[in-house]
Amino acid sequence: MQIKPSDFRIRPGKHVKLGKWPTRVAPCYRSKRHSARLLADHGRELSRLQDLLFADHRHALLLIFQGMDASGKDGAVKHVMAGVNPQGCQVTSFKVPSSQELAHDFLWRTNRRLPARGDIGIFNRSYYEEVLIVRVHPELLDRQDLPAGLADRASIWAGRYRSIVELEKHLRRNGTRILKFFLHLSKGEQRRRFLARIDEPAKNWKFSLADVAERRRWADYRAAYEDCLGATSTAAAPWYIIPADDKPNARLIISRIICGELAGLHLSDPRMTRPQRAALRAARRSLTR
Repeated sequence: MQIKPSDFRIRPGKHVKLGKWPTRVAPCYRSKRHSARLLADHGRELSRLQDLLFADHRHALLLIFQGMDASGKDGAVKHVMAGVNPQGCQVTSFKVPSSQELAHDFLWRTNRRLPARGDIGIFNRSYYEEVLIVRVHPELLDRQDLPAGLADRASIWAGRYRSIVELEKHLRRNGTRILKFFLHLSKGEQRRRFLARIDEPAKNWKFSLADVAERRRWADYRAAYEDCLGATSTAAAPWYIIPADDKPNARLIISRIICGELAGLHLSDPRMTRPQRAALRAARRSLTR
């Protein structure tokens, strides 16, 4: 299968029904060895483009990973970004908000971790948790001490969607490209991965009893994702629904989309001005005397 990013991108304004999006597609690799070779090829291309991103220093790239528990977010980050220079890449995994973070608006803690120009920032979970887990567990709003009327359960989600869309448009206008990946996992595959975490001692540390409790809210999370994805996929910051039942295939799709986005920026090394070239020639003469 040839990877076409448009096959996985949600068009702006499109109502999303996840049941119509596959969790598995025809693989774009022939074997495990072929998959590893393709991912290594993508990694070398991504490394080259990262160097240009840093040298060009006009753009930043923000990658957002969301998905159900065990959908492969950590593995995607680990394998897709394995070849990049860590000096120009920062991964942030957002957990339960601290008391300091709860004292600010819901975008504050993530805004502090946005990438600078020339860098790649990765959010493993993100501000989208505020319209996903908080929507499924609205009692969490009580911890946020919002003024009376602003925590109205009927209107708060539309307001937060609007805040997110406006933030992402602002970032795009200021040079930050945003790619958002929803790793679309089937319920059956999640069950299989949970059982593997229980049955294989080396994976025991990955399992949490809370994951089983959250699995019981599968339908609620699915509905929250459908509303969120449809409301916040824009031309400025598109969502991609990545079939996640096949991990190697998911990683190849993600890496191809990232490389394509960076290549589309037409990055280049900065051109030296005439005075700069003269200064370099003078420096060379002083070093070769």
